[in-house]
Amino acid sequence: MIPALVIRPEPGAAASVASLRESGIPAEGFPLFAVAPLAWDAPDPAGFDVLLVGSANVFRHGGAQLTALRTLPVHAVGAVTAEASRAAGFTVAATGRGGLQAVLAAIPPGTRVLRLAGEERVALAPPAGVELIERVVYASQPQPIPPALAAALAGPAVVLLHSAAAAQHFAAEVDRLGLSRAAIALATIGPRVSAAAGSGWRAVRTAPQPDESALLAAAHELCHTLAHD
Repeated sequence: MIPALVIRPEPGAAASVASLRESGIPAEGFPLFAVAPLAWDAPDPAGFDVLLVGSANVFRHGGAQLTALRTLPVHAVGAVTAEASRAAGFTVAATGRGGLQAVLAAIPPGTRVLRLAGEERVALAPPAGVELIERVVYASQPQPIPPALAAALAGPAVVLLHSAAAAQHFAAEVDRLGLSRAAIALATIGPRVSAAAGSGWRAVRTAPQPDESALLAAAHELCHTLAHD
């Protein structure tokens, strides 16, 4: 069986690896990003109606300033982020399944939205009548490919990519080390991520929905398909 390699930051990497192993796929985690908090100023919560959050890292790394915002209900990108918000003492008003833009699009006119996000984030277009203000609370710092991951990439492998930044960094590292893209297949969480990775890979499988379960399913299918090529 062709192995799956997960490069997202912890603790997400360990969770993805565990899910892949439970489904019978040999998997290893090699986080290529270290998440760190950034200094930020929390605005007056009285000026907003809801929080929009696209990553559980907001609650892991947002710090003490999050306390003042607990009166605002959270509109979360997915189940993992919603769970993290509840664990941090927030109330969840909505949990999405089709990406953060879809969550924002469902918010009614007249709503004042505070988005808490990472430094690398997807640009959003609020619907008519919705006010959107952003605060950046954390950053994902890229790391070089370690020798163990380089060795794993020398043979057939499927790499999971959770963001466009991860795709760009991984592709640059593969090229820097002189590794063959033709030996590496990619499972990506969306078309934007696939495009960011560029061309020349053995195969690219894009998840039909931008969520973890769909990405894991795409990686599982790709590992099985390539094993029989």
